Amino acid sequence: MSGKREKFSCLSRQSVGNRTAKTLFSCNITTVFLSLIIVEKCDAYDVMLRQSLVPDGQPLAIKCSLEKSLQSGDYNLTWYKVGNQTAVPRDRLSRIHQQKNLIWFLPAVLEDSGDYECVVRNLTSFRTKVTVFERLDGLCLNEKFAVEEVIFTLSSAKVVCPHLDYFRNEKNIQPVRWYKDCQLLKGRRFDFLNSDLIIFNVSVHDQGNYTCETTYTYNGKQYNISRDISLTVEVSPPKKPPEISYPRNNSIEVELGSQVTVDCNTTGADGYEVFWTGNGVYIDVFHMSRIFASPYEEKTSYDGRPVHSVKLVILEVNSEDYEQPFVCQASNAFGQVASYIILKHRVPDIRRWLTGGLISLLILTFITLIIYKIFKVDLVLWYRNSFCAFASKEDGKIYDAYVLYAKSSGDRSFSHLETFVRRILPDVLEQQCGYNLFILGRDDLPGEAVVSVADETLKQSRRLMIVLGSETSSCCLLEDTSEQQLAVHNALIRDGIQVILIEMDEIQDYTSMPESIQYIKQKHGAIQWKGDFSEKSCSANTRFWKNVRYQMPSRKKVSYSEVYLLPLSSNSSSAKGS
Repeated sequence: MSGKREKFSCLSRQSVGNRTAKTLFSCNITTVFLSLIIVEKCDAYDVMLRQSLVPDGQPLAIKCSLEKSLQSGDYNLTWYKVGNQTAVPRDRLSRIHQQKNLIWFLPAVLEDSGDYECVVRNLTSFRTKVTVFERLDGLCLNEKFAVEEVIFTLSSAKVVCPHLDYFRNEKNIQPVRWYKDCQLLKGRRFDFLNSDLIIFNVSVHDQGNYTCETTYTYNGKQYNISRDISLTVEVSPPKKPPEISYPRNNSIEVELGSQVTVDCNTTGADGYEVFWTGNGVYIDVFHMSRIFASPYEEKTSYDGRPVHSVKLVILEVNSEDYEQPFVCQASNAFGQVASYIILKHRVPDIRRWLTGGLISLLILTFITLIIYKIFKVDLVLWYRNSFCAFASKEDGKIYDAYVLYAKSSGDRSFSHLETFVRRILPDVLEQQCGYNLFILGRDDLPGEAVVSVADETLKQSRRLMIVLGSETSSCCLLEDTSEQQLAVHNALIRDGIQVILIEMDEIQDYTSMPESIQYIKQKHGAIQWKGDFSEKSCSANTRFWKNVRYQMPSRKKVSYSEVYLLPLSSNSSSAKGS
């Protein structure tokens, strides 16, 4: 029997009925011998290889597929495992047995893997490959041994549960459950027909790994049946006219003499049916004139339709190109579409210019404010020296500042204070800057009433300069001195003179000071002296003296002789007035 199940070549394809002794005699001795062994199957012998996949421990049924001409009539069919001379038994109690033209594995085990062949005496043979595999623990499917199936989009499709056809008519099989990627399938888009899965309106998202599961009872024993399918969804192009995504009957602004490239992007058109026209004339491809079209680029869209792109290239825009529609046309078997683009002169974007100008102005203003804040004092002093060079304002006043300070009581801090007021202050403001100061005890005449001199002099002064020593030396300031009380009263209430507050030492606590001084500190702030009595600290160009000069009124530059004459003339005027 093993010789009958081997395949050999025959020298002739004649039928068995026409085979004669003459034909046999014409063959050589070896061919005659082999022909005698397989004479009943030499003519219509056809081997078909198929593969059946089944997990270990699950049932499997395979049908012996025959040609249509053999489906009717009586024939003798026997199943063999290739390499085994013994036919598969027909005893239904056997784990592997034959029923009619089916071979049953109840269940299949790993040792059953191999090739199986059904032989029809005198007629044909059919071979199939059985692969029994193990399911890995924890995995609901095994992609390596999944059966591949293909369906198409834009339609309904059937997914077959492999090798389950011959269990359908059995009464002892349960309904089939379907899973996708281990999730039970539910929803309106899915239906179940016998053991098959029906998917409505198939999309690319339906692609994936599917599993069909059921249970089958045989001879009182229940078996689990599961089959894995690797489902591929191929896109089926819709039957409709092409579409043009660009241009969209729009216009673009271009400059005269510039080069312009415009893409015509189409979906669903035949490749050679996408082209550009201008003035109703076809624009050549590869014709390197001033206006030409580039070859199309082809891709595939998400729904399977071809995507083409044809470029319109204008190497140099002429005046006649403006306001003329350039039309892109596309067609296929289901229709034709067209869309145009028009070139227009470029118009200045006023809004963009205004926005840019406004932003630039804001940035310039911001930078200017920062510079002014940092260099405000220097800028004001420079402006006064350059554009406000006049001797004094025409306000009838004689003195630029009335200097008020606590008088000496022998303390070292008072000594520093008097040195600053009597020597440093006049040296810088009067001799270097040309200001005219009134300092009580220096500029008044002996025997004059202090209150009268202070009242009269304050009226003739543009600023009130209050110089504070340490907290201990300034605590009694303005408390008992009538001159000091009058000066502060005139500055804050009567005449509204601007006050310049100078601290010789840093004063942390103003609570011990009179309320008037606290108010001045809060409203005008204070300039703190941080230098010593050296020549460098007595320069008018240091930061301290610039801040003092900034709060002083404007003065013109005066000569050295004028500086020394001013106090003398002022004292004389005061003397005459008194």
